Amino acid sequence: MFDISPVSHEFDEEIQQKIDNKTKPLGALGELENLAMQLAQILDKDKPEIIKPKLLVFAADHGIAASGVSIAPSDVTTQMVMNFIKGGAAINVFCRQVGLELEVIDCGILQPLEGVEGIIDQRLGAGTNPIHKQPAMTIGAVKQGFEMARERIEYHHQQGTNLIALGEMGIGNTSSAAAIMASIMNMEGGECVGRGTGIDAATLKRKQLLVEQALRLHRPELTSPMNILACLGGFEIVQMTGAMLAAAERKMLIVVDGFIATAAAMVAVQINENVRDYMIFGHQSDERGHCMMMSHLQARPLLKLGMRLGEGTGAALSLTMIQAAAGFYNEMASFSDAGIEI
Repeated sequence: MFDISPVSHEFDEEIQQKIDNKTKPLGALGELENLAMQLAQILDKDKPEIIKPKLLVFAADHGIAASGVSIAPSDVTTQMVMNFIKGGAAINVFCRQVGLELEVIDCGILQPLEGVEGIIDQRLGAGTNPIHKQPAMTIGAVKQGFEMARERIEYHHQQGTNLIALGEMGIGNTSSAAAIMASIMNMEGGECVGRGTGIDAATLKRKQLLVEQALRLHRPELTSPMNILACLGGFEIVQMTGAMLAAAERKMLIVVDGFIATAAAMVAVQINENVRDYMIFGHQSDERGHCMMMSHLQARPLLKLGMRLGEGTGAALSLTMIQAAAGFYNEMASFSDAGIEI
């Protein structure tokens, strides 16, 4: 399905020596040193550079939202997508601040935005089925979503982009992500469900019950990553998963955002474990369960700011850290360059 090569470790010693010989104590730049190693492994051991980075926001609606699992109705998905297009959302602000180009993809919001400029049409339907009553979508829709995502990543690859950051928008999608997490990690649904956009205790209880109902309903079918997506996923989660796999296939860096994007990352790793080598985790969300997801993936987030907004905001903010890692690796003097003897 996706031919992904594992990252080579042939030059690790040479890369580490270059990092260690910079004018600093050994390990003094902490996680930036690990990040520099990853950039050098994937991009260029001599001079890794971030080229034409893009942030893709995948948007879709979820049938479970109609059962009251969020503070907002599904109409807000469309309204927020329009906000992205107009440049007024947090993700727009952060992308402008860090020099990251934003692309908005309609994977299946309820109301198509016909004639609206600035949105990529990759619709798989008008929202998924409610996962606590029936499968979210067909296996055919999952495959179609993967192909759409692959084509979009290929377009950016041909433009020279070597870093793709991923975000999402979709009322109800934390329910889907929690169900995916529970399925992959063999946990109870209630342990994985959080407050999402800030729901009250009664709504949280309803959300937990519906996610547990979905898991009971589909348990016999949750035998493969594709089936997990078909039964429990969202159109945007499907396309994020496909985008991650396609980007890794093209040896591009993948910057994963928060809880929902990490659910997609978990499925991607189930499909091809080599995709994990190309992932950078932008931040740890404040959403319940994200910390456990990160532990499952053996991931260390670049930022931990107590955020739970989604949209790709954590991924966008982490770009500065990624650029800093490339910058010190490429530009910082070595002890011999600086004439320093220790």
